[in-house]
Amino acid sequence: MGVEVGAQAARSRALAVLRVRSRALAVALLPAAVAVVLLVGGSTGQIDGPGWGVTRWIVSGFALFVILAAAGIALVVARSRPAVSPTVTIAEESAPDLYRMVRDLADRLEVPAPSAIALTPDCDSWLEDRTHPAHGPPRPESRDEIEGVPGVRGLSSAHRRAPAAPVLVIGSPFLWWMRVGELRAVLAPVVAGTGPSAHPDIAAARRFVRGLDAAVAVTSEPRGPLSRTVLGGVGWVVRLLLRSCRGHAAEMERGVAAAAAERAQAVDYGLRIVAQEQVGLAYAGWDRLLTRVALPAWRMGRWPSRLDAGVVAALTELSRRDRLAEGFASRLGERPACDLLEEPGAIDEAASLLAARLFHGGPAETGPDWAPVDWDEYPDEVVDRKWRTDAARLHRVLDALGVTRSSGAGASDPEGPTLARVMDHLSDGEPREPGEPRESGDLGDPVVVERPETAAYEDEDEDGGPENERSSALAAGLSAEVAREEAAVSAGAPAPSGAAGQVGPDMPLWDDGSLPLFPLQPPRTGRELLADHVTAMVCCAAMDTAGAAPGLDWLDGPSLLINGERSVDLGPRVLSLIEEGDPVPLRTWLLHLGIRPEKPVRLV
Repeated sequence: MGVEVGAQAARSRALAVLRVRSRALAVALLPAAVAVVLLVGGSTGQIDGPGWGVTRWIVSGFALFVILAAAGIALVVARSRPAVSPTVTIAEESAPDLYRMVRDLADRLEVPAPSAIALTPDCDSWLEDRTHPAHGPPRPESRDEIEGVPGVRGLSSAHRRAPAAPVLVIGSPFLWWMRVGELRAVLAPVVAGTGPSAHPDIAAARRFVRGLDAAVAVTSEPRGPLSRTVLGGVGWVVRLLLRSCRGHAAEMERGVAAAAAERAQAVDYGLRIVAQEQVGLAYAGWDRLLTRVALPAWRMGRWPSRLDAGVVAALTELSRRDRLAEGFASRLGERPACDLLEEPGAIDEAASLLAARLFHGGPAETGPDWAPVDWDEYPDEVVDRKWRTDAARLHRVLDALGVTRSSGAGASDPEGPTLARVMDHLSDGEPREPGEPRESGDLGDPVVVERPETAAYEDEDEDGGPENERSSALAAGLSAEVAREEAAVSAGAPAPSGAAGQVGPDMPLWDDGSLPLFPLQPPRTGRELLADHVTAMVCCAAMDTAGAAPGLDWLDGPSLLINGERSVDLGPRVLSLIEEGDPVPLRTWLLHLGIRPEKPVRLV
């Protein structure tokens, strides 16, 4: 009963959307109808007399103008390409078990099966219509398969002529984290949506709304004065139509969702609650992996090539630390959904590159400044390089500020880059006796390398800058230096390549100029940059003088390993230095661990 009610509501709203289209057509034809009446009346002598001839010419000319304008608007709407989500299309031969599971699910739900399956680097799933002619056959010279990766296709295959059924888009983290049964339960209400999608009225209403939406985007593009004037009028009409049917379209989609959810209740009901819990976990792990692990690598010009596998490692570690659920080990013993793929590693790599493009704006292909990195190479290729690059930038800014390089008589190289130089500059000059740090915890506690985006910075002031005068000047210099470097990279970035055989989005179907589509976080404040750079300098000194090593923590990102143990509590000590000019907590910690701040460190 609930299925019928939802479907009936969706069909009713679809008819309301189509009535908006019919009214628009009627308004466009009304002047022509009046002109025909006047012309016929004049030819038969029933409408004749002074002034009627001029009236007929004026009305006929206006009717012709309205018809031509309506035809032009209809042409713009028909030829505008609806937006297509950037995804990695999965060919059936590369995932026969996944296709079989989806078809069996559609049979149980008694709905049409999706025409294809694609992956998105996000924690969401939906149906997407790709039946527009603009999504038709590719150019003859393009290639279907990624070179060296048989069976995995990039978005260039989206140019193929698509069947009427929509494409099922699945969040790639779901495939790696969820078990097969859980994935089936999560996809049930999504696949059930193909039933209402096949209804002629709903399909026609959706095509009309998508066409209007695409036409709005076309008329908003910058053009010449004449084109801007013409398209401005077209855009006004299209926006008026879109406003008229927006409420009906929203209610139609709610009815479709309600009908699909009600139909899916009969499938895997027992797994539904567990599966929804795993959706929340996957989202939390994915967000943490992107912001704390992937983002530092992307900023260094490296993109982790196994992000989805990293989600599993991050969530496993989170579950181990927080004891999220009983029986967790037995759940991991079940078959993971990624086993439904023939080559999960290749597909994970394609989704990882797409994630880097969407969330950071990286190029579509690898190169000297944009290369993949495996997880076992991450500490040396990303963490070590990041810390040494930040330390080098810190000393360049100190040089620009005229800060002396002398680090005292105990330095082996007074002109070398030392941690002591940084600490001496940021210290307020008031003598303090080394002793217990003001933070809670004893000196034997491990020390964490806090990221600037985490809890150590939650109490920052409104402008995001440190209160210490020297720290403020250094933070301003670092911000300017980072801005110059980013501007230089943007100016020298190569144009996006749409060459065949590359893993990535389909260039004609979405705009590379708007990358990143989903930036992870706003630009870092001066306070965050300064703390990040001072922390990097401390880590470099620990590695070069005390035998520490760079490491990767799945939940916190780059971490410092001392005697094989992950360090903790470095963030508050760095903040004491940069905010209050108090070096005692940091000096005491360095002394306890045998780190020599007066020794020069290696930079890049």
